[in-house]
Amino acid sequence: MSSTTVFAVEGMSCGHCERTVSTGLSALPGVTAVTADAKAGRVTLTAAGEVDENQVRAAVGEAGFTLTGRI
Repeated sequence: MSSTTVFAVEGMSCGHCERTVSTGLSALPGVTAVTADAKAGRVTLTAAGEVDENQVRAAVGEAGFTLTGRI
């Protein structure tokens, strides 16, 4: 069963930012789809099961942005 979670992310301002975050999150175990929206400051993550928020936070941080929580 898949789950979709929306996270607030600070610091994204362009398409390159969206791609950078999406690439990092797509590499996480179980993630099947990622949609980043810089204008809205959010990332929608679909995974085969519940995602580990700590892993999401770490991947967003490695991409150079700040995950501020679930929406």
